[in-house]
Amino acid sequence: MIDIGACLDEGAERLKAAGIVNARHEARLLLAHATGLSQATIIGYPEKPIDGYEVYRRLVERRAGREPISHLIGRREFWSLEFEVTPDTLDPRPDSEAVVEAALAYSPNPDARIRLLDLGTGTGCLLAALLSMLPAAHGIGVERNPATAAVTHRNLSGLRLSGRSSVVVGDWASALSGSFDLIVSNPPYIPSADIETLQPEVALFEPIMALDGGADGLDALRSVVSALPSLLADDGIAILEFGDGQSEAVTQIVVGQGLLVHEVRNDLSGTARCLVCGLTKL
Repeated sequence: MIDIGACLDEGAERLKAAGIVNARHEARLLLAHATGLSQATIIGYPEKPIDGYEVYRRLVERRAGREPISHLIGRREFWSLEFEVTPDTLDPRPDSEAVVEAALAYSPNPDARIRLLDLGTGTGCLLAALLSMLPAAHGIGVERNPATAAVTHRNLSGLRLSGRSSVVVGDWASALSGSFDLIVSNPPYIPSADIETLQPEVALFEPIMALDGGADGLDALRSVVSALPSLLADDGIAILEFGDGQSEAVTQIVVGQGLLVHEVRNDLSGTARCLVCGLTKL
């Protein structure tokens, strides 16, 4: 039998040769998934023999083929919460935490009974993160793909948030009525021609409908923004995520719909990442 240390050495070498940056860290994650061992055991007992070597080896080969590690282990962390991830969902990304931070900054009373809407909810990461921080809020997640919506529902249930949320299958806001105090959205915003230039993990394995924003990357965002005047409460706010270099174009789209731009906020890297807007001045 092969031991933990030899497995890690072999897996890390294979992943490094395939261009994986954090090769040894990812090898540990894959070994934990294949064997059921804890990270503490894997780090602390390199001499321990393991079962599950063939499973581990196959996972390493798939990762060397640039399949996302979240697809291999079936989960990804966002806002200190764990989400199921499948090939039907876009991976939650740290950049999107800027949307959550902005929403919380504009929601000074966490106990307010607000109505929350997440358009294009995907894994439900934005919706779940906000519901976890706003215990009196109720939210709706809208998702076009029924398979993705099923993952959303499982994530909300697993986080014990299904009692304060629902998932609707629909094309953006077409299935909705009423007004919402807080609307968030991370729509597809990659220009169609740029998708093939993305990292293989994204271009080859993530769902195209969650990436492709049309010729200029802003088709989906236009659809979202056009719905905001009829969905926002009078004093409500909307927070829209966008891609690198799209801040000015998104501002023009929002203003063109008669909305007021309150702020453009940066992500942790200092890149403009989301826009906060509403119907009236705050």
